[in-house]
Amino acid sequence: MAEAYCKVYGCTIGKSTVSAYIRKEGFAFRKAKRVLTSPDPLYREKMANITSILSNLAQDEKFFSVDEFGPFAVKRQGGRSLVKKGERRTYPQWQRSNGRLICTAALELSTNQITHFFSEKKNSDEMIKLIEVLINQYQGQKRIFFSWDSASWHASKMVTEKIKEINRQAYRKQHNTPLVELAPLPASAQFLNVIESVFSGMAKAIIHNSNYSSTKQCQLAINSYFAERNTHFLNNPQRAGKKIWGKELSWPVFNEAGIFKDSRWR
Repeated sequence: MAEAYCKVYGCTIGKSTVSAYIRKEGFAFRKAKRVLTSPDPLYREKMANITSILSNLAQDEKFFSVDEFGPFAVKRQGGRSLVKKGERRTYPQWQRSNGRLICTAALELSTNQITHFFSEKKNSDEMIKLIEVLINQYQGQKRIFFSWDSASWHASKMVTEKIKEINRQAYRKQHNTPLVELAPLPASAQFLNVIESVFSGMAKAIIHNSNYSSTKQCQLAINSYFAERNTHFLNNPQRAGKKIWGKELSWPVFNEAGIFKDSRWR
């Protein structure tokens, strides 16, 4: 810039002077920030649909954010911890696993309640099981919405056929179950899935720095965490949106600029 100024105006100017002028005008060299995006061409439409549903959610309607946590190995885990100066916690890189777990769960946004169970696999059968659990748990409701990412087993033909079956008037009348509607997230936008922040909080509280001797012991700890969380929000009613015990990494709300998933615990 100093050389260009000299060529244009015929006057020599120092590099330090150029830098001073640039800073005075409020400019500085900053690294570009990578932002979360989705390649889904219907991104805006899908987000507008979800926002519209949530803003008009009735008392007899429920909205679920659905996903799976895992699979993860049950073994000694690392993580952040409070230690004295000079001390350092360690855990072995190579170790024998005590098993593996997958936690399938749904977060109901209006009541902040978690429904979960443990699965052997991530597939359509587990999604159908979750739907059946929720329609029975929320009998008497008019409608429930499911919001999940674009994983193949979430919106498979088997799942859509099951939803058609349970949405039939005869089925609903016989079982007193709600109408089921889907509000899918945009493709490659798992960072918008509200339940991810709850999973992050659970991982920080239950998985980080853990050393469970069996999958059963780990399951009991996860069950206890979600039970205490549900009790907290039953006693302190509020929609999903605030931290619980300071252990959730972000408020569990739809946030297009936020990312909650930590691949180390997936």
